[in-house]
Amino acid sequence: MKIRRIGQLGAREIEDLCDVLADCVEGGASVSFMEPVTREKAMRFWRGVDESVARGERVLIVAEEGGRVLGTVQVVLAQPENQPHRADISKMLVHRAARRRGLGEALMGAAEAAARECGKSVLVLDTASADAERLYGRCGWQRVGAIPNYALLPQGGYCATVYFYKEL
Repeated sequence: MKIRRIGQLGAREIEDLCDVLADCVEGGASVSFMEPVTREKAMRFWRGVDESVARGERVLIVAEEGGRVLGTVQVVLAQPENQPHRADISKMLVHRAARRRGLGEALMGAAEAAARECGKSVLVLDTASADAERLYGRCGWQRVGAIPNYALLPQGGYCATVYFYKEL
């Protein structure tokens, strides 16, 4: 497994990231998308992420194995002017076929390291996944609380969102 920071997405990486996103949504992940995630919608999303990385607004990290992207996480650096020390962790996604092999933990470690390099000292994230909650707890994140009926699951129906933070 190789973890790396992406400066600019290539066509292969976009294709792989579209596969990871679609797989996670099909698996029930509440990550801002409803089913079905069309290829066009996924490609638009990843191209937008690529543009945001180019503007210096975020860091994109991927986990690869055998030349294929199997997981990803983003560090959103662009924050209001009174929060220059903070970043959000976003779209922590691991393909279902690659889970329980340490990719999530490795991605979180890389995201935290990238945030430190960018001068961030407080990180925030949210999740609607019990598996992700356990992962974040193992990685030393502090659970703040849950907001009921915060978002919709990809297949419909409300879900709670749990917030976490970590001081670096």
